[in-house]
Amino acid sequence: MEKLLIGILFIFLALALPYLYKIYGLKKILQSDIPSEGNWVELSRGNIYYRWFLPDDSTDLKGTLILVHGFSTPSFVWQGLLDNFTNSGYKVLVYDHFGRGYSERPRTKYDKHLYLETLRELILSQKINEKVHIVGYSMGGPIASYYAAEYPNEVTSVSLIAPAGFSKSLPQTKSWITMPVVGDWFWRVFSHRLYGVGNMSETQYSDDPLSINEDKFLPLFQDQLRFKGFNESLLSTIRNFNLFDVRDMYENLSKKEIPMLALWGKKDGIVPFSGSEEYQRIFDNGKLVVLEEGTHDITYRQPTIVGKEIIDFIDQL
Repeated sequence: MEKLLIGILFIFLALALPYLYKIYGLKKILQSDIPSEGNWVELSRGNIYYRWFLPDDSTDLKGTLILVHGFSTPSFVWQGLLDNFTNSGYKVLVYDHFGRGYSERPRTKYDKHLYLETLRELILSQKINEKVHIVGYSMGGPIASYYAAEYPNEVTSVSLIAPAGFSKSLPQTKSWITMPVVGDWFWRVFSHRLYGVGNMSETQYSDDPLSINEDKFLPLFQDQLRFKGFNESLLSTIRNFNLFDVRDMYENLSKKEIPMLALWGKKDGIVPFSGSEEYQRIFDNGKLVVLEEGTHDITYRQPTIVGKEIIDFIDQL
């Protein structure tokens, strides 16, 4: 019995110590941690980080763009697009989802209701009284589309970049690595294998002068790992947010007759280009722009062409 107890204690320590090592030194994010260029706004579930980018005074205002980032990479992914948008006369609002970037990390269920509620409350907090253009990247595609389907009279257009949610099947995500306790341990202990070490993107370099290449991308990404709750927000999203097949929602959105644009890389290894066939079936009047050499990171590796296509699309509405 004594040997059994010693064995159990050894196993417990072998499991607990790497977990405790991973969380040691993580801090709760505070307002003093956020960049001076942005702000926090208090919403129902906590404080969200947001930032406005505005055209200069000599530029005629054309409207407002709201940019919705994806699963794990926060709002810095838009950096290469911002000047194009503001120079074209658009006000731009970016924000970090709860759990990411410089937003707080509430202990809550990260499901579609959270993401839709957050976007709605943010827009109301900013007193935006005009119809807006919404751009969603990857997981941000379904979020932006949920919003447009729910509030169609407040949306002028939806632009989707490498959008999630067009798969014809729902992959099995309920495995041991997402189970309570076991999944939490795995995601914490092996977080270095999941993100933040080595190359984060499918491509590491682009000769686009506006590209955020890997040498700049990784430090920006890793900065958010200093704070408690990032890891937990990703795991909760996998457990509670359908990242793969939300075609029913897209079908509903198509009935609203909101102008739609999708930009997709043919070599996207995260959200396969084959989903573009479903996009074209559902949005038969929607526009599709194909980047022949594009992978999933076109938002920040090919921002010049992505920005131009979005501006060309919304300018003619």
